[in-house]
Amino acid sequence: MIVDYIRDHKDQFGVEPICRVLTEHGCPIAPSTYYDNLGRALSRRALRDEQIVELIAAERATRFGSRFGARKMWLRLRSQGHDVARCTIERLMAANGWAGTTRGKGVRTTTADEKADRPADLVDRDFTATAPNQLWVADFTYVPTWAGMVYVAFIIDVYSRMIVGWRAATSMRTDLVLDTLEMALWRRRSDGISDLTGLVHHTDAGSQYTSFAFTQRLIDVGVDPSVGSVGDAYDNALAESQIGLYKAELIRPEGPWRNVEHVEIDTLEWVDWFNTQRPHEAIDDLTPLQAEQAHYAARNRLAETG
Repeated sequence: MIVDYIRDHKDQFGVEPICRVLTEHGCPIAPSTYYDNLGRALSRRALRDEQIVELIAAERATRFGSRFGARKMWLRLRSQGHDVARCTIERLMAANGWAGTTRGKGVRTTTADEKADRPADLVDRDFTATAPNQLWVADFTYVPTWAGMVYVAFIIDVYSRMIVGWRAATSMRTDLVLDTLEMALWRRRSDGISDLTGLVHHTDAGSQYTSFAFTQRLIDVGVDPSVGSVGDAYDNALAESQIGLYKAELIRPEGPWRNVEHVEIDTLEWVDWFNTQRPHEAIDDLTPLQAEQAHYAARNRLAETG
């Protein structure tokens, strides 16, 4: 540290005067010591640190890499085959002033229709699942743009945290959440899953989700609708938490937003990154795609041995 200090200030004060003042104040160092240190090669640790800093910087330069904190950066580099300790990542990110995304306080967008008949709450805050397509949770949020407010709805598979459906629109009518549901159904059909019997679709008590059209569509495809109680944020906490990630990792750092098309394009990129590259502590530090692939691989092995 003393050598670095002298190097940084030698043009302003000179090496000898700096060494003299430091020695007088209890930090003895001779000019010859400073010059000797300049000629030394970097230590193995310093060389390794330089390599790791380059890896971190390269990842942070990608579309969403700067959203990773030290833990997720460590997981990301490990998944790419780099044998690096988590404490090293923490130390180097702190030294370079790098930090991941932090979430702010969410704002509720859905408004309950007190006159609507609501499905029962089949979840009761138990946001767990043992396989994909057992429990989906849904919610939507708002994005201010130069052209007006844009609303973005999501459906998340609780088992894998996979975003199976999403939609952006300029209004928050029932069509917004219906289109999101249709995308989720289409995606699962594309994966070869046509029978969703036993799946629970859980939301808050917003009027869009308790509408007759939305509830009937769920029933038509064999999905059980579930709605939390009015005014209780915890009844749909997992969906709200995931939307909080969306706001923190894309919407707040990437604005200002121009219009619905701008939001749609960037949300498409974020969802793809979220599903395929972002690790989640809740699913053993796997990505949503890896979690589902691991589930089906294990199920196939059991079927073969059975």
